[in-house]
Amino acid sequence: MFTLTDTLTFLEAYDLSLVVVGLGVLGLATLLHRFQGYPFSFPILALSAGYAAFALPLDLPSLDPREHGAIALHLTELGVIVSLMGVGLKIDRLLQWRTWSATWRLLGICMPLTIAGVATLAWYLIGLEASAAVLLGAALAPTDPVLASDVQVGKPDEEIPEGSKQAESEEASNETDPTEKEDELRFTLTAEAGLNDSLAFPFTYLAILMLNEGLSPTNWIGQWVLVDLVYRLVVALIAGTAIGWGLSRLLLRVPVESEQERMRAGVGSLAATLLLYGVTEILGGYGFLAVFIGGVTIRHSEQTMQSHRSMHAFAEQTEQLFMTVTLLALGGAIAGGLLAPLTWAGAALGLLLVFVLRPVAGMISLLGEQRLSLFDRGIVSFFGVRGIGCLFYLAYGAETESFSNEDTLWAVCSFAVVLSVIVHGIAAAPVMRLRDQRLHRNKQREA
Repeated sequence: MFTLTDTLTFLEAYDLSLVVVGLGVLGLATLLHRFQGYPFSFPILALSAGYAAFALPLDLPSLDPREHGAIALHLTELGVIVSLMGVGLKIDRLLQWRTWSATWRLLGICMPLTIAGVATLAWYLIGLEASAAVLLGAALAPTDPVLASDVQVGKPDEEIPEGSKQAESEEASNETDPTEKEDELRFTLTAEAGLNDSLAFPFTYLAILMLNEGLSPTNWIGQWVLVDLVYRLVVALIAGTAIGWGLSRLLLRVPVESEQERMRAGVGSLAATLLLYGVTEILGGYGFLAVFIGGVTIRHSEQTMQSHRSMHAFAEQTEQLFMTVTLLALGGAIAGGLLAPLTWAGAALGLLLVFVLRPVAGMISLLGEQRLSLFDRGIVSFFGVRGIGCLFYLAYGAETESFSNEDTLWAVCSFAVVLSVIVHGIAAAPVMRLRDQRLHRNKQREA
């Protein structure tokens, strides 16, 4: 029986948890801007704070995703879809083959190579079964639109969509500093992060089919190609475009003259995110892709730039809130023993992913890409940031089916995410500053 003492203990732990989350969000509100330009990122602080709080003898509740799979699944799910809307609202190019060439290469070549590499290492080094190895490969393949914000394009007010009336009426100055404009490198990293979070889903379903139907492709290849590849992707593209267009007609007509009106326009971005995701999932499509496509569609609708700014600002703030809570929870879970099953082989896989697999796969995929210099190709290949999306896909697979070695899967995936948060968080500012200085010097020489 649940006694009064048990109730008081639970409430005390709950209240302490609120204090931890409150301190984390307070840090987001007061400290986030202080890390700009420094080789240290706020996600590192949030992760460390979560670990420190739950490592103390405060009897805080367990945050282990293996025990609270549904909570982990939906927390990371919401974090990803909100961030995808924010990313979509930043994209200033319509989907085209030529202008998105580097992105298509990363999606069509780099991502499958990364999945295959991780799955092979998971099977060979760690000894995972084939289905579990593919699930780990799918989980660790997508780059993160939240944690990679330091190397992405700027806010909507920093660029004018190509082909819009504003673009036709305003010519960009030739003296604009390249560090203040969206460039090919930042666009490529942004577009990749927006699209590959949804394109990892077919491989997650592949792992589930392999677990249920066996390893022989004849048992599942038809369903995987027709349903998980073709049908779900087509539904997401159609739903994202159609619903995004309809919502833009409604949301972008909201007046944005006063602060209250701008807030309402911003809240509309959250409504759009939930509608795009929910309707597409009901239809059997990939909601992640629909949210991103919907965001791009809204971005290119002919209305005031202030509307776009308001929607993006709200989406960005919500995204950062989910990021903070998720990283606090991940730090707490690690303090509770999430990494205990990690072996040297599992750690080696994480290190190889961050320092070898992604960089090599990225460079292979970008061979001959004319829109990026060799130096920029190296940066794009290195900044394959792992984050909340990785945790979502693993949580989805673990909640859907019972994969073997689940403890190992969570340990390796979490280690890779933590490693990426630290390495890429430290490297982002100095690398991008060096790159922008090179651009500036090259422009001065040309002048």
